[in-house]
Amino acid sequence: MKLRRLMAVARKESLHIARDPRSLILAIGIPMLMIILFGYALTLDVDRVPFVVWDQSRTPASREFIDRFEASRYFELQEAVQEYGSITRAIDHRRAMLALVIDADFAVDLGAQRTASVQAIVDGSDSNTAAIVMGYARAIVNAYNRGVVLERSARKGAISQAEMPLTMEPRVWFNADLESKNFIIPGLIAVIMGLIAALLTSLTVAREWERGTMEQLVSTPVKPVELIIGKLLPYFVIGMADVVIAVLMAVFVFDVPLRGSVPLLLGTAAVFIVGTLAQGIFISAVTRGQLLASQLAMVSTFLPAFLLSGFMFAISNMPPVVQGITFIVPARYFVALVKGIYLRGVGLEVLWKDGVFLVCFAVILTTLAVVRFKKRLD
Repeated sequence: MKLRRLMAVARKESLHIARDPRSLILAIGIPMLMIILFGYALTLDVDRVPFVVWDQSRTPASREFIDRFEASRYFELQEAVQEYGSITRAIDHRRAMLALVIDADFAVDLGAQRTASVQAIVDGSDSNTAAIVMGYARAIVNAYNRGVVLERSARKGAISQAEMPLTMEPRVWFNADLESKNFIIPGLIAVIMGLIAALLTSLTVAREWERGTMEQLVSTPVKPVELIIGKLLPYFVIGMADVVIAVLMAVFVFDVPLRGSVPLLLGTAAVFIVGTLAQGIFISAVTRGQLLASQLAMVSTFLPAFLLSGFMFAISNMPPVVQGITFIVPARYFVALVKGIYLRGVGLEVLWKDGVFLVCFAVILTTLAVVRFKKRLD
């Protein structure tokens, strides 16, 4: 392998990219657009939940209870209703996700130190959101109960051991505000980089086959390895530029803290990009058509990375068979590396296993691409 021939192929590919605005838009513009769209549109946060109230008690005690919900940033009162029919219509028309029905004897029961009744009706069409809403509601009710217990004990002049409420003060590490963007954006970088890198190389080599220029390259003294590496180099530079842009956008646009080592993040990204670029070369060598290559690149990169990498759904919650499949998804290891570096600030002393798997993936895909490409040329 001679460096001169390799750089000649890389220069040829760089000139082709510079003269083709569509390739530059695909390489630079689409990752930025996807990060903005996913970063703002894709969120797991549940706040400002619309709710309605049927207050049958209409007492200061019931008003104080409702105020607890209104004061929370997780709930937003829409209206006061007077019947179950209004609650049904509000939930059916999506004006409310939660409805509180306060019993007429609410204040009387509290004054007599009996258990007061409040019914919470939740729209369960989205089971995950409904569970989160119920958790928020229980937290507010528990806080209200502690206030009632303390008030009763204060009136007695002392607080007995049995009446002393158990309090828990949680402390959240790495994502103290529990904002979903801090969880989504780092994983999103891995998903987008995998798709774009494989798509770029699969299209460019497939285009060479379709236009017949690949035969011209084969007739030159350039070897298959030199041809592959020469074609990978410009897109590797573009991929690393995309990573830098994505990291800067995550920090300065979305305020996602970067707690770990920047060189380690860029190093792991470089390994991942090499593997996905080689995957694109392999796809183009198999298909030799741009349309089929783009479809296969999408199916083999974006969908597994989105669904099976741990980006959106915890792998531990998946069925055992699906968990086994995730071991052959390279984005699984890069997502784990990016989140570990980004959010927890850990290094290879913790993430070395994922790093080893990622290196193996890059080596295997590069070898397969060279072998398949050479076979095509023969």
